[in-house]
Amino acid sequence: MAGELIRFDDKHISVEQMQMSVDRILQCYIRNMTGPPSPLIEDYLREAGFWHVAMIGRGCKLDLKLISALIERWRRETHTFHLPCGECTITLEDVALQLGLLVDGDAVTGSVHSGDWGAVCYELLGAILDNVNGCRIEMGWLRDTFLEPDDDSTELEKIRYARAYILQIIGGYLMPDLSRNLVHLRWLLKLIDFRAAGEFSWGSAMLATLYREMCGATRPNKVKIGGCLSLLQSWARFCFPFFTSSSGPPIYIPTHNEFQWTPYEDPAIRAIIPDEYLQNPNDWHVKVPLVNFAIVEMHQSDRVLRQFGFRQPIPVAPEVLDDHHKIELRQLHTDWPRFWSHYIQMWEDRYDYISTREPTIIPELASVPECMPWFRIHGKPYLLSEEERQRQLRVQRERRGPLNPRRRDDDAGPSTTPTQSPGPATGPTQSSGPIVQPSTPTVQPLQMMPGSRRTRDRWRGRRGALLFTNPHHLMGFKHLRH
Repeated sequence: MAGELIRFDDKHISVEQMQMSVDRILQCYIRNMTGPPSPLIEDYLREAGFWHVAMIGRGCKLDLKLISALIERWRRETHTFHLPCGECTITLEDVALQLGLLVDGDAVTGSVHSGDWGAVCYELLGAILDNVNGCRIEMGWLRDTFLEPDDDSTELEKIRYARAYILQIIGGYLMPDLSRNLVHLRWLLKLIDFRAAGEFSWGSAMLATLYREMCGATRPNKVKIGGCLSLLQSWARFCFPFFTSSSGPPIYIPTHNEFQWTPYEDPAIRAIIPDEYLQNPNDWHVKVPLVNFAIVEMHQSDRVLRQFGFRQPIPVAPEVLDDHHKIELRQLHTDWPRFWSHYIQMWEDRYDYISTREPTIIPELASVPECMPWFRIHGKPYLLSEEERQRQLRVQRERRGPLNPRRRDDDAGPSTTPTQSPGPATGPTQSSGPIVQPSTPTVQPLQMMPGSRRTRDRWRGRRGALLFTNPHHLMGFKHLRH
């Protein structure tokens, strides 16, 4: 049973979901770029820090069920996912190595008040909408208005096109909101000078937005989620290698040792990470607030030290910033740098907020002996109660039959016919773009098992354990039970 660490269960989708006859599948949004960026604006994108993400920001298809299931495991008390293997989360390391966004930079903040946003738009883009929608403009208008430059384009036209291109990346891929087609013009003010833009920590701003969106989506009445969901999805596929695809029913074997705590240590993955992104890993280990204008969210790195290759102790109580979730960008006249001055100063002094770290010598000692017993008491490793899990395990054992069936004819001994079950493919995937692709199998949409709904949702693993038992879900990842 969850202890005092879990404070919001009465307002959490994981509790409500058990009573729903129909699962809540979140409405997710991504606006992929139509094609690679023009070489004529490559220098501008590199200078501003968006070149790598521009090379991967297309062709992504979101798995709505996967994202919805992950949110049921997200705890806004700790900014971590609670799983049977412990706490884990998306970190600044994932942002840097998968998206190529700068982490070691200034906080993205400033004023969002302007006397005339239309004038700002015209000054920096050279064009203006008939109607600026509450400080936001339509990304469809950006796409249709700013056509790809050619060799005859002037330098100013290329600069304006680059700004419009980055706005589409921010509003459609990195930090999309629930409007689905609007991007705030405050970002445009950060793109006046590309060199200055390249000094901002766009990675921490993006992660703050994703944290905020995931926290909000844990409420049962929410139906939409924004933020960089492509990163959330990619992170899950790196860390959960038991996702498989085959011609038959999917087989999963999730154990405590099968969560990939340090997927980027895989030599096949390490080989395609540019050296420039591995120069200062201390950036990823900081326990500090992530600031993005009106958003402040804690990067609780001390709770997931195993993801950085360090031994996990019992973590201290998480920072409580509950009231900050009520603060919105609609407070137009707020001076955000002054409003969040304490947290911004913590970000600037982030190297003073690195937890004591002890390298992991062997996987079996990845956490102190007291850590997991503490987590099972105070955290929420399972969505179902222990009694319900044991009941379903008993039902599954009864249905499974004998482990070593014997032939029934009179003179038969033990059966020598081998049993086969589909397992994961072993071939690593390679990436031609800057985003890191996992060496584990590429994940395809999960397949439905034949039979009744209740039958096809009770999926088994080769170790005979009932792994996923929610009769209301077609996707087995939901509960990650053993």
